[in-house]
Amino acid sequence: MCRSFLPDPLPEGLLTGLLDQARRVPSAGNAQAVEFRVVAHPERYWQLTLASERRVGFPWPGLLTAPVLVVVLTDPGRYVQRYAEPDKAHTGLGEGPEAWPVPYWWVDAGMAVHSLLLGASAEGLGACFFGAFEHEQAVLDGLDIPRGRRAVGTVALGYPAPDRPSSSATRPRRPLSEIIHYGDQP
Repeated sequence: MCRSFLPDPLPEGLLTGLLDQARRVPSAGNAQAVEFRVVAHPERYWQLTLASERRVGFPWPGLLTAPVLVVVLTDPGRYVQRYAEPDKAHTGLGEGPEAWPVPYWWVDAGMAVHSLLLGASAEGLGACFFGAFEHEQAVLDGLDIPRGRRAVGTVALGYPAPDRPSSSATRPRRPLSEIIHYGDQP
């Protein structure tokens, strides 16, 4: 995750290509409910989520210079609607969002984010995914996002500038022996 960006704009067509790739990830029932709100003037986003007085001590000021922000959205209603169709109705998932033991709108959106991050890296870009958390409603309202959508998070994109890693980056990876389980082993 890159948290410091150069303000240089992205080449024409690059972002569209990355988003085209990200929309092609698996989609439960082919509901295709992941959407992207491109924020070409990121200051608008930061006004909604990071008040100017909080920017003074913000530990990642280089994040604020990313030339593009992409708010990754999902529409749970599209999944419910899709699973109410005749070929999926037997699942019972068309009854409402609460019928889903695993809300696949989050899973599919996570795959789209991952695809976007990998695509950006392959193009030599820096990228950082971060959540909207308590600012989700302000982002949805402030960016005129259609009702029913949920903001999964935001991806900052641009050319990387010198950066310092976050404290989380120093955490060691868990050993494979702790995370791979074969057969019926505990």
